[in-house]
Formats: sequence, structure tokens, C-alpha cells
Amino acid sequence: MRLDYFHTGKADSEIFSRERVVLEPLPWPGNPQKLLDDSNLGPYFFEVRDLRSGKALYSRGYSSIFSEWQTTPEAKGEYRTFSESLRFPLPAASVKISVQKRDGANRFREIWSTIINPQDQSIERVTAPAPAPVIAIAPNGPPALQVDLLFLGEGYTAGELEKCGRDVRRAADALFQYAPFRERRKDFSLRAICAPSPESGVSHPSRGTYRRTLFDSTFDVFGTARYALSFNNRSIRETAAYAPYEFLAIVMNDNAYGNGGIFGQFATVSIDDPRSLPAFVHEFGHHFAGLADEYFLGSVAYAPTVPTVEPWEPNITALFDPKNLKWKELVSAGTPIPTPWPKKEYERRGERNRDRYLSSGPYAGKVGAFEGANYMEKGYYRSEQNCFMLTLSCGRFCAACRRAIDRTIDLYAPKPGQSH
Repeated sequence: MRLDYFHTGKADSEIFSRERVVLEPLPWPGNPQKLLDDSNLGPYFFEVRDLRSGKALYSRGYSSIFSEWQTTPEAKGEYRTFSESLRFPLPAASVKISVQKRDGANRFREIWSTIINPQDQSIERVTAPAPAPVIAIAPNGPPALQVDLLFLGEGYTAGELEKCGRDVRRAADALFQYAPFRERRKDFSLRAICAPSPESGVSHPSRGTYRRTLFDSTFDVFGTARYALSFNNRSIRETAAYAPYEFLAIVMNDNAYGNGGIFGQFATVSIDDPRSLPAFVHEFGHHFAGLADEYFLGSVAYAPTVPTVEPWEPNITALFDPKNLKWKELVSAGTPIPTPWPKKEYERRGERNRDRYLSSGPYAGKVGAFEGANYMEKGYYRSEQNCFMLTLSCGRFCAACRRAIDRTIDLYAPKPGQSH
């Protein structure tokens, strides 16, 4: 079952309005032993509870384009509306859907709820044919026992669908070159849908280039040229509904550098840029495991904030309590917290000459707490000097990121003996 809704507001306010409820055509792909999410990730969290008993039936943390937009200058004076969706197993009786958001102390508080009766005649039942065949890239087992990752082609015309199939395989192969995805490849089932778009490529508003595509993908999101997202949530969900999925990757038929990743929503990649494949792995880290960016120099599309509470992202910390570092079990013996590194030298150098300082110093390659992360030079710390979430040239995820990725895999494809 899928609840489509509108998320409207500005920097200091938000409201929700229900659009429709849809019964999708396929069985629920999730693991019945892992219906409740205890990862504590995401700025938002939703629960499905039986209306009569109050029993929690399903829950997941997530993020949204709206929450990023709220931090932009535009949001201070303008209202905008974004389309979003929540998916959950079809309930047997009426349920309450509760959307919660973190408060100033990082606790989840309900900000909207709605009641759904599965017998309601207004619920849409999908009967239309699939927009394109489902391509089985690597179906490694039953959907309920796998992490189901679906690739969607974007900006491919009817004459480019063979290229789309090749491109999504390139992206898939790139992801599983890196630990821990590489070691756990058999826990994933990979599929793709290459539905045609009216025009080839995607939009670049800063160039005056606009394309009519299936998912309305565009560069220049929130005024940053390299930030590329897809804004037609309804089309994304209607297309994806014909394949089992928990995670989405949108492969854009474009050769400019651009990408994006929203936790619990999707990751995008401009497939024909030379840097596209490592960029996709980075963005998938955002989407899949809620990883924060670890870089702290350069401009970003949304405004960073000075930490007042411990961040929810699993790979960064505000280090308010050094003795209880969130990844303390991973810290290398004899490593001081916070951990010194050649930060001043790194900051002084130009972009082309600074990366060598990420592999120098007495604690390079060690796990500790290195200052500089989440777009801030001070106040946030990362677990290692270098990581895929800091530089694409690093070629590996740090220890905190690897653990977070493993934990997400376990939520969807638990190891033998695991249960919730």
C-alpha cells in the first residue's frame, strides 16, 4: 500500500495533506521479521499502527527534499509544495499513519497523522500495464529475504533503451566494487525499468536547457549546478510499482557532472560524466544508510548549521561526550579523542593539492574523531581522515560508514538467526 501526500511549508512551518492511497500491483517485498525500524536514522519517521489495538505494524525513518529545501534562503520567504510517498504492507484492518519529526532535542514528535481503512472504496487499485519490462540484473533470491534495489532510467527516448540497460548495469557494477557492498552482494537483488521519456537527457536551467522527461529530473537544484534530483514523485512511484523495491537509483542519461541522494527516497547519477560511477556510490551512501557528507570546504545547496545536539547521521558526531563516541567500539587502540590531523595544511591548500594531507599524519588510517565534516570546519567530527563521503578519490568508506551500511543491509536481509 502507498500513501501519496503533499508536503507544504516554508523555513519555519510545514503542513501535510493527503492526496491518495494506492494498492500497488505486487506483493510487499520486505522481510516480515524486520517490520519495525530501530536504527534511529532520518529527520522524519513514520509508523503504521493498528487503529484498534495501537500495535505498531511497520515503521521506517526517512528524509525528504522538503527538509533540505527548508534550509535554503528561498524557504525564508516562500512556500513550496513537494509530493512524497510512504509505502507499507497492506494492513488487514484500519490503521493510523503517524508522521514524526525530530524536535530540538532530537526526539521524534508526531506532526501529522491520517487514518486509512483498507476497505475504503476510494483506494486506487493499479490495473494499468507496466510502462516497460522489468530487467532482471541480478535477482539473488526471494524479495522478502533480499535488499531489493531498483534502477530507473531517466531521459532515455524509445530509441535509447538499449543504452539504458547498459548504463544501469554500469552503475550496479560500480556499487559492488566497494566494501561492504562487495562482500554482501548476494544479499541484494537488482532490477531495472527503462521506460521511455519524450526527450533525451535532463534539464539544465542554468544553461537554458530544458527537457521533457519521465521524472522531471534537473540539475541546478536549489541553485547548485551539480545538484541533480527528480521532482515527479508520482511518476517515479507509478513506474517503480511494477518491480519489488526498497531502494531506488535514478540513472540520468546525461554527461554533465551531477548527482544527488536523499535518505529513504532515491539516489541520482548522471551516468556519462567520467566521475559518475564513484559519485553514484557516494550518493547511494546518502540514500541507503543515511550517511552525512564528511567534506567541509566549498559551497553546498543548503545551509549547514552549528550542532546543538548529537546528529542522527551514523558517520558524524558533535563529540559532546568523547567517552561515549557513537563508534567507540571501532576506535583504534591508543588513538586520542579528538584526533589530531594536518587540518590546517589541508585547509590552506587549493583543491588539487590538499588530498595528500588526508593520508598523512600519525593517525592516518586509524579510527578516531577527526574534526571537519557536514560542511563545517569546526563542531563536527568524522571517524577517519578520509572516506568516500569526503572525497571521491578515496576509494573506500570509513569504518563508521561501513558499519552503518552493514546495519542497513541487516534491516532488509537479516543474517541467519536474526529477528526483530
